[in-house]
Amino acid sequence: MKALLALEDGFTLRGRSFTGSIDLAGGEVIFNTAMTGYQELLTDPSYAGQMVCLTYPLIGNYGINPEDMESDRIHMAALLVKECCKTPSNWRATESLPDFLTRMGVVGVEGLDTRALTLHLRKYGAMRGCLSTTMLDPAELVARARELPSMEGQNLVYRVAPTSPYRWDESAGKPVPVQLEADGSYRWPEGKTLRVLVYDFGIKWNILRLLAAQDMQLLMVPPSFTFEQARVVSPDGIFLSNGPGDPATLTAEIAEIAKLAETFPIGAICLGHQLLGHALGGATVKLKFGHHGLNHPVKDLRTGRIEVTSQNHGFCVLPPAGVEARFVSLNDGTLEGFRHPQKPIIAVQHHPEAAAGPSDAQAFFSEFKEMVLACSSQ
Repeated sequence: MKALLALEDGFTLRGRSFTGSIDLAGGEVIFNTAMTGYQELLTDPSYAGQMVCLTYPLIGNYGINPEDMESDRIHMAALLVKECCKTPSNWRATESLPDFLTRMGVVGVEGLDTRALTLHLRKYGAMRGCLSTTMLDPAELVARARELPSMEGQNLVYRVAPTSPYRWDESAGKPVPVQLEADGSYRWPEGKTLRVLVYDFGIKWNILRLLAAQDMQLLMVPPSFTFEQARVVSPDGIFLSNGPGDPATLTAEIAEIAKLAETFPIGAICLGHQLLGHALGGATVKLKFGHHGLNHPVKDLRTGRIEVTSQNHGFCVLPPAGVEARFVSLNDGTLEGFRHPQKPIIAVQHHPEAAAGPSDAQAFFSEFKEMVLACSSQ
């Protein structure tokens, strides 16, 4: 079925839908350079509000399986590829990519000149776009794209975040709802060394898997969970997750994080890194086309070691005064992580939990554990 992609600046491409009819789909159009991991990308809540162009030309070869989910559903607005493999060949596959997208009600388009689209986005920046199989007039679709809200100024966290607390069931590999006590406290299960309160802004499940692997007892809470509520729950440490949208829009949450930073050890990844940067007095700016893909080199300024990382962010942190830059991107020099010289605070912009990419940065989780453990023993 013929499909048309139109960007807000008038750039258009024609392709074919492999998920049926598309009345209208829209969002910020970005590109991702990963060769593998499309299932993790599809189910990463950080892609909410975006249409993702994959630069690798053949997508879907190994199908879909339940073990590689990063959440319970697809969050991106559309998947844009050069060619989709309809018949996967992998012993782990339980479903094809087209069937998965169709079941989840998400648009997939192939036959696009993804090279031309990527070069256009690199030159002019990520921008709003629309897809349709029924609205094939380029001028009309461009006009629709221009009506979409910009990513700057969008609070997308509450589109993907939980509304109530939950715990991570390691044996089942999925979240399980929990009920706090009448006074707001939590009856932490026995047997774990550390108790960590995780603020879920759109967390990837592999972050929970790796935190749990550090012998941590986890309680996940919504972004609106206040500092006073956190004190009643009485964790040993706080973790701030990844998530979608413009971090500067989360002003109430940033104010609560500033209070948390005065009392608890804190670790943070991606959006959590950006929110923590705001809470400590810094700011964030929108990148031209963001960092989306695997094999991004970052330098650890403390050791001089180069880590190859997985990344997915459209905003970067302008470091607040008084913090130490810990990691920098070797591609463009932007901040990739910081630590506080006096407070137990560490944060990274990249994704040390990435399951489909390099594992160089996974030491972040043991470093976070050691920091929380040191504070809890004082």
